[in-house]
Amino acid sequence: MEKRNSFSGSIGFVLAAAGSAVGLGNIWRFPYLAAKNGGGLFLIVYLVLAITFGFTLLVSEVAIGRKTKQSCLTAYGKVDKRWGWLGGFASVVPFLIFPYYCVIGGWVLKYCVVFITGQGLDAADGSFFTSFITNQYEPIIYFVLFLAATCFVVYRGVNKGIESMSKVLMPILLVLIIGIAIYSLTINGGEKSEGRTGLDGLLIYVIPNFKGMTVSGFVHVVMDAMGQLFYSISVAMGIMVAYGSYCRDDSNLMKSVNQIEIFDTVVAFLAGVMIIPAVYVFLGNQGLENAGPGLMFVALPQVFAQMGFAGRIFGSIFFLMVLFAALTSSVSILEAVASSIIDKTKTSRKKATLIESAVGLVLGIVVCFGYTFWYFEAVLPNTPAGKNVQILDIFDYVSNNILMPIVAIGTCILIGWFAKPKYVIDEVTKNGERFGRKIMYVGMVKVVAPIMLIFLLLASLGIIK
Repeated sequence: MEKRNSFSGSIGFVLAAAGSAVGLGNIWRFPYLAAKNGGGLFLIVYLVLAITFGFTLLVSEVAIGRKTKQSCLTAYGKVDKRWGWLGGFASVVPFLIFPYYCVIGGWVLKYCVVFITGQGLDAADGSFFTSFITNQYEPIIYFVLFLAATCFVVYRGVNKGIESMSKVLMPILLVLIIGIAIYSLTINGGEKSEGRTGLDGLLIYVIPNFKGMTVSGFVHVVMDAMGQLFYSISVAMGIMVAYGSYCRDDSNLMKSVNQIEIFDTVVAFLAGVMIIPAVYVFLGNQGLENAGPGLMFVALPQVFAQMGFAGRIFGSIFFLMVLFAALTSSVSILEAVASSIIDKTKTSRKKATLIESAVGLVLGIVVCFGYTFWYFEAVLPNTPAGKNVQILDIFDYVSNNILMPIVAIGTCILIGWFAKPKYVIDEVTKNGERFGRKIMYVGMVKVVAPIMLIFLLLASLGIIK
């Protein structure tokens, strides 16, 4: 059995964990949910949930990982033998997510190449995206390239691979995000946009919109914000347990968790600043209302095309930034699975990485075929795609709408009522650190978070409308 590696310090852990959190969920999902749910209203709800609900899940998983020095598949059984089954559920989540995430990463790589090579106008055609994903071979080529890059990083290990990549890509990613956000605010479309400016779009983004809001509507805003937190902070998918297991015993866990929270929230907010003002300037309110999940691959290329030469530069930088974000997240997803295989079977990192990458390759090709050879229509409750649901959507629905809420509920019950909150509190404060928000944490993990998560699960299954 190989000696278990650890991050060289708190900076390595925070950057790796933040890299996992800052992925496609933050870049495209957060902005369209904000646009859909009253702009600033969604931001306020999300912020409140981040420092309560999100903090509770994040600190619990990181503490479980560091305490047990195990990945999710075996960690929960170390906490309490009766709860070993929860590790199985938790490990299935990244197993299902990894193939289709790499497929989407391949789409991002394609758009990055298109814009860098000066073909951005082609991407602005409303049929470009559909033509690409329904091509029999091209999506598979880009998917394989993206998967190979992910496999290479994880294959190299915790320090030489994950930590080294995070220390290089995360600062670059943050600079690109800030730069694009600033540029987006300076956009003035002139006659093309009927006088709309980037600052006008910013106001739509940050000012709460209560127009037509009902109690039921507000509940849906809360549910959407809770669902987004799973994407944003990478909880309930085994990642933070695995990364926590690589965290050194002498590191300040509470400080690291707070830094991850801040990093994730700032990037999520800036993602909206990057996208919403630009879309509003050139496509108006209709662009924001109709963007949905297709915001990144359909609406934004149309925006870039209307910017002229600046759009080519802006689009190239944007998709390069998204590519970096997708890679840091896909690495964490693969690591969650590979580390589980290592801890369960005692095999080597290289073998575990190659095994999961091979399985991911097969399942990813199956996902790609869902738009060509194995095309079909299905209906899933509470999904933006409606009837136009494919294999990718089914993988996403099972992992995100069913398994992740179950894992999160189980984690809260395990820590809140079996191992007791003291299990996490003692681990976080074992070097004499102060556990901020302790009273809130106990109340959240024992009562509030499980109840909220049960509502989220029922809403995800379509039982609560």
